[in-house]
Amino acid sequence: MLEISLHILDIVENSTRAGADTVSIDIVEDTARDILSVKIRDNGSGMSEDVLRKVIDPFFTTKTVRSVGLGLPMLAQAAERTEGKVIIESKGGEGTRVVADFKLSHVDRQPLGDISGTLVTLIAGNKDVDFIYRHEHNGQAYILDTREIKKEIEDIPINHVDVLSFIRNHIIEGLKEIGAEA
Repeated sequence: MLEISLHILDIVENSTRAGADTVSIDIVEDTARDILSVKIRDNGSGMSEDVLRKVIDPFFTTKTVRSVGLGLPMLAQAAERTEGKVIIESKGGEGTRVVADFKLSHVDRQPLGDISGTLVTLIAGNKDVDFIYRHEHNGQAYILDTREIKKEIEDIPINHVDVLSFIRNHIIEGLKEIGAEA
């Protein structure tokens, strides 16, 4: 994966496959501390301690369609390449938390990428999942909460093309307002 947004897509897809109905995605860009932090929390089925110990191994997967699991190992490698780290916490029946920290200015840090496209893809494919996206850039924050959008649109599905277009534009404008990569 060449962009951090694609790592986010992969991890959140794991969350939805694990039965999560709420996923929080927090991104913090702090130039003073020279850090880019990505935190993803879900309320899915979580992982056993045994699976949690193996989850960074690229030759381990719980999926039956392939014999390797590259998502989390690739994220860990991308973070470590920038003097960062990945922390994964999970409890069976309670959900999972993944934190990836990158050195913001590191030459090998992957770009954030098309975060608005990633979020729209996740919302379009998971209309029954609530997503809370918070992006902080040097102390200024943008928040998108699909629970609030669903209240406003009432009986229109959140994955309706016009709603998705609105969401994409809202994210792009919100990130521009706080000075973040859009």
